Amino acid sequence: MSSPNAYILLGFSDHPWLEMPLFGVVLVSYILTPMGNSSIILLTLLDPRLHTPMYFFLDNLSALDLCVTTTIVPQLLVNLWGTKKMITYWSCFSQAYLIHWTGSTECILLAAMAFDRYVALCQPLHHTVIMHPQMCVKLAFATWSSGLANSLLQATLTFQLHCCGHHTVDHFFCEVPVLIKLACEDTTANDLSLAMGAIPVALVAPFLVLVSYTFLARAVLKLSLAEGRHKFFSTCNSHVVVVTMYYGPATYLYLQPPAKSTQAKFMSFIYCIITPLLNPLIYTLRNKDVKRALKRILQFHGGIKS
Repeated sequence: MSSPNAYILLGFSDHPWLEMPLFGVVLVSYILTPMGNSSIILLTLLDPRLHTPMYFFLDNLSALDLCVTTTIVPQLLVNLWGTKKMITYWSCFSQAYLIHWTGSTECILLAAMAFDRYVALCQPLHHTVIMHPQMCVKLAFATWSSGLANSLLQATLTFQLHCCGHHTVDHFFCEVPVLIKLACEDTTANDLSLAMGAIPVALVAPFLVLVSYTFLARAVLKLSLAEGRHKFFSTCNSHVVVVTMYYGPATYLYLQPPAKSTQAKFMSFIYCIITPLLNPLIYTLRNKDVKRALKRILQFHGGIKS
């Protein structure tokens, strides 16, 4: 059977006592994540002071987080609550495409954001010239389109494989590497394609982030201690936290032994459920510009009502 009607998602069934607590966590994230990420997008659209490259890329990150949440969470809630851990073929098909697309895009987007932070700190007088609106749009288009191209290649090759026997996915959502394991034919070409496709997103993008922050660190060392720390943390602290939260679990997933599926599930849970929930908080709690924008909008609407 190359196209079964449905798959079984094992999810966290090997730890059944965790399913109800996880259901509560996922439900809270499903309520708060769209609110937080939509608020960031709305704020940047309404406040002209936030029409800068940093917030433009942040809008793209929020859009990616919304895509991940709406793709994974509804099915996960159904499976955690009920006894039937089923997902239809077309839902699995859609999940595999969208998750690979958003994951690849986010890796590259974080590199673009790191480059923007480098230009903002190391070339402040030329920041608006280098990162002009047309350049930002081109970078965003390149990140989304490259992620889409990678997803179309990997997911299409995966769903052309023939599955025989069981259709049990040892995960809480459908993703390409797990689905490849269900094939009953030679998957060497798929594994090679997956490895080659991972080079730009799992190696090149993190390397560019590392290079950008290396130059940033060198620039900070040339400044006085107090001034350097203030400029670095005010410019880069939020992005460094997000990069660590995203690349950390992803790197662990690639380096860990294949047999440790339970650890892989929990690492995936962090970057698919927890990270989209925390990203808006990380970028707003210590961000004075966003706080001021929110205050101005609330005062404006309060003045209209009064």
